[in-house]
Amino acid sequence: MAGVVLVGGSGGIGIAIAEELRKKAIPTFLVARDGARLEAAAREVSAVGYATADATKLEDVEAAFEHASAAMGGVSGVAHCVGSILLKPAHLTSEAEFASVLSVNLTSAFLVLRTVAKTMPQGGSLVLFSSAAGRVGLANHEAIAAAKAGIIGLTLSAAATYAARGLRVNCIAPGLVQTPLSEKITTNAAAEAFSRALHPLGRLGVPSDISKIAALLLSEESSWITGQVFGVDGGLGTLKTKNP
Repeated sequence: MAGVVLVGGSGGIGIAIAEELRKKAIPTFLVARDGARLEAAAREVSAVGYATADATKLEDVEAAFEHASAAMGGVSGVAHCVGSILLKPAHLTSEAEFASVLSVNLTSAFLVLRTVAKTMPQGGSLVLFSSAAGRVGLANHEAIAAAKAGIIGLTLSAAATYAARGLRVNCIAPGLVQTPLSEKITTNAAAEAFSRALHPLGRLGVPSDISKIAALLLSEESSWITGQVFGVDGGLGTLKTKNP
């Protein structure tokens, strides 16, 4: 049975997606940069296998997919869970910081898409991750908003390009989710309270809020869904109910 590759699979959302897929009896293969964290995550979710790779390097991504396909007997779905957070106004963001944000978020997504398109001729599902910041103007988010908005454009174009081949491409745009990546915000009482107030539903997200819809999109239950951007964000991306 072909399975799902989770790029960035050792992170909070990647692990949560793997857990949801395990409930559906869908095999998973994890890919991430940190070998120790990756090995621990693979054990935790009973992954079929794992490969250490830098998702900003094409040769690493292609090699990881070769390992995944061999381990699972093929790849039916891929989630690109790689990302970063940089909260700075443009005039305080260095050229190197901006380049890093684009590389980690947008370039890696493009390289995964490129590899998927070449190695999944039978079609399947690709899930990319944007952010509410890519859909609504949030102060001090210029670099990350540019990268995440680019992922939305990438999703829509790729969905049109590869629809005839049966490759579905969708995107999830979360609000702030409580994961190790966001700890600098969520463990600061003032920052956490401000961020929570920005979300109309009055709370921050947790990984299971994201993993359930990701698992749906990666399964055949979503076989008639492509080219969509799903805002799983507590209303942040589309609603304004009050000022924080």
